[in-house]
Amino acid sequence: MSRMYLINVKFETKPEYTDRWMELVRDFTESTRAEPGNLWFEWSRSVENPQVFVLIEGFTDDGAGAHVNSDHFARAMRDLPPALLSTPLIVSHQVDGQGWGEMGEMSVE
Repeated sequence: MSRMYLINVKFETKPEYTDRWMELVRDFTESTRAEPGNLWFEWSRSVENPQVFVLIEGFTDDGAGAHVNSDHFARAMRDLPPALLSTPLIVSHQVDGQGWGEMGEMSVE
């Protein structure tokens, strides 16, 4: 079975950057989505705290290394911290699979 990297990152923005966050990460997002090893790179916003954005990333086994060594990753690591209240929180694991699968506990007909 093939493997992939599943990465979840929480970013808490300073209030003055919250409404502009998606604009600030646009180039980083578009560049990452264009990487050959990227499976998905999706942003969500917390319904409990509108200053918190969650990034869900999927990379092929080889794609994660190329991502963190890319120029756009280095730029984001340099340019984004001034907009944040704290260091982002991350969960990163290598898992079986190569993408999304159907939920076993629920079926929609």
